[in-house]
Amino acid sequence: MIPRDIRSFAAFAHDVVVASAAWYISFLLRFNFIIPEPYLGSMLDSLPWVVALQSAIFLGLGLYRGIWRYASVLDLYRIVAAAALSTLAISAVMFFTYFSDLPRSVLILDPLLLVVAMGGSRLAYRAWKEKSLLSLGTNPVLILGAGDAASDLLKHLSRSREWRVVGLLDDNPARRGRQIYGVTVMGPLDSLAEHATQRGAKHAIIAMPSVNHSARRRAMRVCSAAGVKALIVPSFEDIASGLVTVSEIRKVELDDLLGRDPVKLDNAGMRDWIGTRTVMVTGAGGSIGSELCRQLTRFGPERIVFVEQNEFALYQIAEEFAVHYPGTPTVPVIADIRNEARMKQVMEEWRPAMVFHAAAYKHVPLMEQINAWEAVQNNIRGTLITARAAVSVGVAKFVLISTDKAVNPTNVMGATKRIAELVCASFAETQTRFVAVRFGNVLGSTGSVVPKFREQIAQGGPITVTHPDIQRYFMSIPEAAQLVLQAGCMGGGGEIFVLDMGEPVKIVELARDMIRLSGLREQDIRIEFTGLRPGEKLFEELLADGEHTLPTPHPKLRIAKAETLLLEKEFGSLIQWISSAVPLSDKEVRNRLSAMLPEYHPQGLPDPRQDDAAARNASVMNTA
Repeated sequence: MIPRDIRSFAAFAHDVVVASAAWYISFLLRFNFIIPEPYLGSMLDSLPWVVALQSAIFLGLGLYRGIWRYASVLDLYRIVAAAALSTLAISAVMFFTYFSDLPRSVLILDPLLLVVAMGGSRLAYRAWKEKSLLSLGTNPVLILGAGDAASDLLKHLSRSREWRVVGLLDDNPARRGRQIYGVTVMGPLDSLAEHATQRGAKHAIIAMPSVNHSARRRAMRVCSAAGVKALIVPSFEDIASGLVTVSEIRKVELDDLLGRDPVKLDNAGMRDWIGTRTVMVTGAGGSIGSELCRQLTRFGPERIVFVEQNEFALYQIAEEFAVHYPGTPTVPVIADIRNEARMKQVMEEWRPAMVFHAAAYKHVPLMEQINAWEAVQNNIRGTLITARAAVSVGVAKFVLISTDKAVNPTNVMGATKRIAELVCASFAETQTRFVAVRFGNVLGSTGSVVPKFREQIAQGGPITVTHPDIQRYFMSIPEAAQLVLQAGCMGGGGEIFVLDMGEPVKIVELARDMIRLSGLREQDIRIEFTGLRPGEKLFEELLADGEHTLPTPHPKLRIAKAETLLLEKEFGSLIQWISSAVPLSDKEVRNRLSAMLPEYHPQGLPDPRQDDAAARNASVMNTA
């Protein structure tokens, strides 16, 4: 059937003309451009049915479904197939008819001419439409990387009116001097400043989605040193999943530099564990709690019960779910986890199958001074009350969100979270399975260093860092939430899961990265060291003294085997003093915590364990 679309019909008409010309030129070439009279008649007699036969094959193989502007290798394959098939068909007709006197060499020349003419015209049209990679766009830009991502990006930018690619940089010496779509690989990444100056490029695109994050940080530093603004292509995982295309370049984010490899979840197991069940999340309006709620929607819970003391935070998460996750039923509950009657009422009314306990006071300096008693009430007593309420209604699994600050704590916050772990462990004989999950800092969480640095940069500095050697483990909020879900799914009860936090990051390097991401230099934003705050360590630890880890089926989760448990007498004493109607002073709180936790070492007194902690951290994830 002849195409009805005007563009497709024009392409079809073009190929009919090309087929006619190819048949005629085949004879000219065969006879050195002087066709003898008998063969001229044979050529003219055969021309109509040859062209008709070829046209039918062109239509049958779908040569006119594509768009010439986007002609590709696949279109060339179709043209070759059509030429080969038409040659076989012409040969068959010649064998059974009087056209057998046609020169055999024509059957070789004709398909070659067809492929060259039909393929060449499509390529020429595409080149004409796209003009040249070097001629379009108003902003000259250099691409860092010369792999598959850079190749795809070049194809997309060839149609851009904004960007004009003037060169590629790659550290692989084998690629030096080579070209991709006419653009030359000019040198290594470290030569960016030289080439940016020569070609007037004020932007560079980091097109290395599959490299590790340290390589991205290096590329970012090179851009900063060269005085060019850095952009980046999406991650390899996002491109492979189809969420974005390589052409969706954007500004470099902190996650690109400090992020980690994607988390692979046991989706089938998670769906079996969570699907069609009621799930409760305490602290649902917080950074971790709200992300847990978002991640839970992937596995089809019957409903999610949001438990949150902060009215505005609860309103925000409820509104977000109403807009973005309307298919997931939610129950927004205002409740204080320290209110035993209220927590029991909520548990009895909604009877969750599992509880994620993310509600906690987590800010170290605030809990260290003046508010130590509140930290005890919220982090210890609140956990105890929530755990009791969960046991009373037969919750199947209770997951405590803990912290690396609970390891050999030097501050009240960390000590209260460690005791919260022990409180959960004391319910081991109940039908509810209790699991704790420890991890470090999450990027961008409320009250964390990242929002603070952003605000300080916006104000022109200085950025305040407590100590030049202070370092922390970091992971993204989604990664932390996903691993919490995975640990909760795997936990059989009594485990403390330790997340693989990767390599620790110096806070001063984090500050420098954020300055560069803001398009500024350290000369523009000063970094000021203010000294360690009350209760603050130089670096956090992953395991306490006397703890070791065991592997799990998930590469980013290990189980800490703790030797310390609360004895019945200690548990009774704990309940007695945290239930006091009269608030204890900060000093008394520290004394009580010290008596209960031998590993708790309040700041201000010498702690020899800090000398050996770094060595322990280095081996935690390699003891399988």
